[in-house]
Amino acid sequence: MVFFTAGCIGALANSLVIWQFSQLGIMQAFHVAISPHLSAAWLYPRIVWGGLWGLLFLLPMMNAKLFAKGTLLSLFPTAVQLFVVFPMQTPYGTAGLGLGLLTPIMVLFFNFIWGVSAAFAIKLSR
Repeated sequence: MVFFTAGCIGALANSLVIWQFSQLGIMQAFHVAISPHLSAAWLYPRIVWGGLWGLLFLLPMMNAKLFAKGTLLSLFPTAVQLFVVFPMQTPYGTAGLGLGLLTPIMVLFFNFIWGVSAAFAIKLSR
């Protein structure tokens, strides 16, 4: 339950940072065409998936180094987003390059936010 909840908290942090970057024009400055509208319909699936990804924290590795573990585990949802989700959405292509050349870097950064936030939530729960 702790890991799922931590993943949900990480997903909320991730989503709010993505939305804020869009609102501040940072996404546009990097020529990345991601500009979500903050709504329950956008947040809900992201938070549920974040919770499911949070179950990766059950893996018995680097338990003493929780923030390093969060950083490493953030590579899993990044890889799925870049090489499964974006290619399934035809105009975006592999790694979401149809949204802009810096899309992979932004996805990596935002999922890092998820991993570190989830790790922090786990640390606070102990």
